[in-house]
Amino acid sequence: MGPVLAGVLQLLALIGALALAHVPLGNYMAKVYSSDKHWRVEKWIYKGIGANPDTEMRWTAYLRGVLAFSAVGVVFLYLLQRLQGVLPLSLGFKAIDADQAFNTAVSFVTNTNWQSYYGEQAMGHVVQTAGLAVQNFVSAAVGIAVAVAFVRGFARSRTGELGNFWSDMVRGVTRILLPGAFVAAIVLVACGAIQNFSGIHEVGQFLNGHSMGGHQQWNGGAVASQEAIKELGTNGGGYFNANSAHPFENPTPFTNLFEIFLLLVVPFALTRTFGVMVGSVRQGYAILATMATIWIGFTALMMWTEFAHHGPALQIAGGAMEGKETRFGVGASSIFATATTLTSTGAVDSFHSSFTGLGGGITMLGMMLGEIAPGGTGSGLYGMLIMAVIAVFIAGLMVGRTPEYLGKKIGTREIKLAACYILITPALVLIFTAFAMALPTPAHSMTNSGAHGFSEILYAYTSAANNNGSAFAGLNADTQWFNSTLGLAMLFGRFLPMVFVLALAGSLAEQQPVPATAGTLRTEKPLFTGLLVGAILIITGLTYFPALALGPLAEGLAS
Repeated sequence: MGPVLAGVLQLLALIGALALAHVPLGNYMAKVYSSDKHWRVEKWIYKGIGANPDTEMRWTAYLRGVLAFSAVGVVFLYLLQRLQGVLPLSLGFKAIDADQAFNTAVSFVTNTNWQSYYGEQAMGHVVQTAGLAVQNFVSAAVGIAVAVAFVRGFARSRTGELGNFWSDMVRGVTRILLPGAFVAAIVLVACGAIQNFSGIHEVGQFLNGHSMGGHQQWNGGAVASQEAIKELGTNGGGYFNANSAHPFENPTPFTNLFEIFLLLVVPFALTRTFGVMVGSVRQGYAILATMATIWIGFTALMMWTEFAHHGPALQIAGGAMEGKETRFGVGASSIFATATTLTSTGAVDSFHSSFTGLGGGITMLGMMLGEIAPGGTGSGLYGMLIMAVIAVFIAGLMVGRTPEYLGKKIGTREIKLAACYILITPALVLIFTAFAMALPTPAHSMTNSGAHGFSEILYAYTSAANNNGSAFAGLNADTQWFNSTLGLAMLFGRFLPMVFVLALAGSLAEQQPVPATAGTLRTEKPLFTGLLVGAILIITGLTYFPALALGPLAEGLAS
């Protein structure tokens, strides 16, 4: 079997698995967030944190809950890292420096999971499990909670109440993420991922069964359990520096495909949840079709760029194999790279800096779209719904009619909030990139010069502001400048958009539904899906094209 056919078959198998999970998982999540029943363990949690799960919240109260919970998470994780030297099971690792501890705390609380450290050489078992792994669960649950609150804004009328943040967040952990990660971890352990609390071991270096004479140090860890929620919660932070390219995290081609499935299944299934909660599954299918069109298109384009190799060395390898694991190959690596950058996962099984110039540009463009195809757990859905609001506004301008979406009028207030949402992230990316290129110190962290070096900087801030967390590689980000500015980009890129999302949800929930008429735009039809895809690509292209032209496009066209 040729490498191209192998890649296509893996893609088809992945699509089939996602299709099988879509309806049952989507329906289940809709039931989770619509139920008025509380599990006993959930009641214990509410009592412990002093929250009343039955109190309805307006958008301002919901936002305060999101920000307060996340702020406590940042402080706790920061202190845990700073105190690592005196904690048990620290493996002898010292406390994390202040700037790096800030960056890492912000990174995991914002569901970004950017890492400027070597995991196996910096973090002990307590920090990994009690700190980073816990945030993998709760940060993903926060994203889903905000998305559900936004959906309620469309589903409800003549009320400003969006549900209860504490109930939504806890249910996301106890009823969705914990059970899913438990099953996924068992599968990963069965397939060879490690799960232990062993210390550091010194092992020899071998090649083809022969000793190379050198030695390496490896430590164990609760890797499979963290890997499971890393992918299921679209987090991305790896136990080891090599992330999902490391055989302890991702041992076989099957686990590689399974991990891609995990990072896509919840964001895609949330479109079904959306359709059920607003009372029209066809609306959910329209959003799903938009996400799927972009994802499949990007994946096909990525596979083409990486298989369209030149020269005898690349032809013998079956593609551009630099930076890719031989146990996965070009096809699987391309699928993983596209999936991880079109979501907010940031996990990698290959190194994007080694992709072709155009291939690296595709990974960047996937994040620049706003990671909405299908995006992160929750953030992908609310990001796509914001773009749907923009699309119906554009359609309304073209026909001279007040735009409506799901029976809600898109007026001045609504469109201003949607516009602020889509402007904040590009502003963060481009402003921070401009400062990094203009100042003398940040440029010293670049391994490469020219277009590729610029791409390293652009990729880093694109990844941070979009809460992705993957790295282009080649950039030394463990400096005070990058730890601080990337941390700020992650904070602003996560929580400022949430402000606009929840404010828009509150505005929509207060409206009285408008009955559909002959002139109402049918947003469940393929025509609207095409309009939405076009609006996403055009808005992103106009915003980022000059920056892309200086980096990956210039490199790709010159090669």
